[in-house]
Amino acid sequence: MTSNFATPAANSRPLVLGSSSRYRRELLERLRIPFTVASPEVDETPHTGESPRDLALRLALAKAQAVAALHPEAVVIGSDQVADLAGQPLGKPGEHSKAVAQLRQMRGQTVLFQTALAVVCLASGFEKVELAEVRVVFRDLSDAEIEAYLQAEKPYDCAGSAKSEGLGIALLESIDNDDPTALIGLPLIRTARLLRQAGVKLL
Repeated sequence: MTSNFATPAANSRPLVLGSSSRYRRELLERLRIPFTVASPEVDETPHTGESPRDLALRLALAKAQAVAALHPEAVVIGSDQVADLAGQPLGKPGEHSKAVAQLRQMRGQTVLFQTALAVVCLASGFEKVELAEVRVVFRDLSDAEIEAYLQAEKPYDCAGSAKSEGLGIALLESIDNDDPTALIGLPLIRTARLLRQAGVKLL
């Protein structure tokens, strides 16, 4: 899959988003630079005793490295998000019953959404990883509110079972972060910074 945009300055290296997430693809399109998409083949099983923060960082880098191995001349972006509830990682629910259980766990709680970003280019030897942490406070949701939300938005492919960019915002008391797109799945301020460091022209 290719995203085509006209840019004021051509880049010498291709850009690849190492992700199958449509949310990350849509976010990266905001930077208006050409890129292709490749799905990384990475085992996302947490290691024993691994914190949500370390899990997100490890997987983001592993995804970028896996795609970079197939595209060594390219600048590759990898990202991963893990919801952290008191040290317990919450991934994508995948189905309704698991989403209900996640939202029941999170109601009235503060959840840290750990969004890790990695940019890798094998040809130039560039490799950097950063973490954007978003502190989210959930309202004390009723079971009826949880059910109504899930039926309306069906966020089963989202870590933490909610889409803050959609109706999921109604589940929240507050969001505290320094990179507004991090909660959606790709921290664009950090992405832009690492791409510039890797030699990608944005403007």
